[in-house]
Amino acid sequence: MTFSLVARCAETGMFGTAVSSSSPAVAARCSHTRANIGAVSSQNITDPSLGPRTLDLIEKGLSANEAIKEIQKRTNYLEYRQILVIDSKGETSHHSGSNSLGIWSDASGLDVLSAGNLLANKSVPDAIVSNFESSKGHLGDRLISALMAGLQEGGEAGPVHSAGIQISDTVSWPIVDLRCDWSDGCPIETISDAWKIYKPQMDAYVQRALNPSMAPSYGVPGDL
Repeated sequence: MTFSLVARCAETGMFGTAVSSSSPAVAARCSHTRANIGAVSSQNITDPSLGPRTLDLIEKGLSANEAIKEIQKRTNYLEYRQILVIDSKGETSHHSGSNSLGIWSDASGLDVLSAGNLLANKSVPDAIVSNFESSKGHLGDRLISALMAGLQEGGEAGPVHSAGIQISDTVSWPIVDLRCDWSDGCPIETISDAWKIYKPQMDAYVQRALNPSMAPSYGVPGDL
């Protein structure tokens, strides 16, 4: 019911995920990033705990591939799960269980990994990876462009209704966490519109958290 990607920006070290699904609130369950550590998408019959557990293993020094192997040793019901991982070196690894739904496939490239289930066709992850590798600019722009390329390749077998992107950089919280939990239109376009508004304000929100006395004005009615 999902197609997604995990990615790293080689220039900035940012980590990001992007995901879309026919199910509601997909990003709330599937997307996990951690500054200086990596990014994980946990999907199919989703177990949200797999995201932080995998990132914890990488933070302890395991590579993406070693972390997946450790999760496979320790975890029940993995035949129902898809897990995508990228670490701080750009190494990727994934697990797709035998009970992944419908047509499922994966593809990897430089600093990017994509996978999906209940897909319209097996080439969707390839289109996502190809678009990410060829695109330029901010990681957020590249994530949305790649996710849209997956939709244009066929996306999920049915219509998608939710989407999200998440990005972590140098602080302990995601600097970007934009979600469309349900739309009868195109949720990826909704996320794209939100990103256009949020992108120029992103650094200001980080500054407000770190030192509000040095932050720009809030830009809301009543703010002097």
